[in-house]
Amino acid sequence: MKSIIKGLLGVSVLAMAGGVASAATLEDVKSRGMLKCGVSQGLPGFSNPDSGGNWSGLDVDLCKGIAAAIFGDASKVEYVPLSAKERFTALQSGEVDLLSRNTTWTMSRDTQLGLYFSVVNYYDGQGFMVRNDMGITSALQLSGAAICTNTGTTTELNVADYFRANNMDYELVAFEKADEVVAAYDAGRCDVYTTDQSGIYAQRLKLTNPDDHKVLPEVISKEPLGPAVRQGDDVWANIVKWTHFAMLQAEESGVTQANVDEMKGSEDPTIKRLLGSEGEFGTPLGLSNDWAYQIIKAVGNYGETFARNVGPDTELKIARGQNALWTNGGLQYAPPIR
Repeated sequence: MKSIIKGLLGVSVLAMAGGVASAATLEDVKSRGMLKCGVSQGLPGFSNPDSGGNWSGLDVDLCKGIAAAIFGDASKVEYVPLSAKERFTALQSGEVDLLSRNTTWTMSRDTQLGLYFSVVNYYDGQGFMVRNDMGITSALQLSGAAICTNTGTTTELNVADYFRANNMDYELVAFEKADEVVAAYDAGRCDVYTTDQSGIYAQRLKLTNPDDHKVLPEVISKEPLGPAVRQGDDVWANIVKWTHFAMLQAEESGVTQANVDEMKGSEDPTIKRLLGSEGEFGTPLGLSNDWAYQIIKAVGNYGETFARNVGPDTELKIARGQNALWTNGGLQYAPPIR
């Protein structure tokens, strides 16, 4: 027997006793024939459009993977660029189905905004960028500096905490749009640019002379970045997080975009369950049993999407570091499919 409960923010939560729960958001997405994914307004390596309006990046690949799991077609995504200030309202109001937008998982966001952070797809931390000719080698030398950042982000509080803890003064110069922050820093309206380190490496590419700027060594916060959905729709949250977990397990098991068809014939029980040749693991998600196969065929495993978008061979040149698999000393770890 199904009962529909209207939760906070007008989200429908469908519960069914003694069976597989239904996901209101999944039903909406299937009915619409398109996933609405909230992304940044342009952050290279994570979510960024080219001149033709084609989006790419680590966060974009997660959206594509979810679309592939649902429709068997990674192109069925509408990307909705959102500023840091407007992103949560857009998700709460139903304008987007999820945020996949370099957003930090914090306690207040998890408990006060009606949101649910289901997984971390990039472990990060806040840093600082300065001009080489300033002669600054440490963030502890920044007392009295004018600091550019975004409004509506965790960076403002992190800066306040760091400077207060170290008895330093500063002037905050904040803007709503990321490109406004970069332009202000590039024009010399502030001495320092601060955001998550991944964002610093990405935004540095937009400066007039990127090589004239450096990232200071201090990392002043924990910034676990990941997708957010609305609270009260557990099946939808499961689809989002298990899309990421499937990409991690694929990397751990050696399943790639190139060999996934061949690997469907593997006798390894873990791979058989991952690719849907054994078990019924798609049914509880409201998906076909080859849901993970569709993800990997469309976007590859996590290692592939990391390397393609932000890795050492890209302009960002980011090492795997904390985002390596647990088997390689990193924090990325997929629960078992069983």
